[in-house]
Amino acid sequence: MLLWSAPRLLPHLGAIVGVASRAPMRPVLSIITRDGRAITTDSLEGRVVLLNVWATWCFPCRAEMPAMQQLSGAYPANAFTVIGLSVDQGPPSDVDAFLRKRGITYPVAIIDRSTIDALGGVRGYPTSILLDKHGKIRHVVLGPIGAVTLRPAIARLVGER
Repeated sequence: MLLWSAPRLLPHLGAIVGVASRAPMRPVLSIITRDGRAITTDSLEGRVVLLNVWATWCFPCRAEMPAMQQLSGAYPANAFTVIGLSVDQGPPSDVDAFLRKRGITYPVAIIDRSTIDALGGVRGYPTSILLDKHGKIRHVVLGPIGAVTLRPAIARLVGER
């Protein structure tokens, strides 16, 4: 059990205490949100960004969404933002209905494999990827408690000069 859980828990602990999950990498991000906004790595410069990779069919993703919604309003928009990245392959209207039903107001885009590859890959859902103010990946955590365990890391990064 320890061998199974350690790789999943260590990134959460690293985010809490401030140890990066991996060497910082700056992914090239270019997405269109469900409300038609274009978001790129460059457009996010100067803000801490929490990218949350999820799917409508993923129960742990659903469980985590209220915490993500709450976190999205925890800091000024020019300092921090949450962006949902749906991997759903069905009709986009299904994702839109899912978001409306749950009251999700942070930006969400439906992504493909190339975006996942640009982020360095994803091992499961939900996966939360925390970018610093320069667009570099600082933490990657797997599982529905990402919003909770990333709070200390978000506060640290928002406070950095």
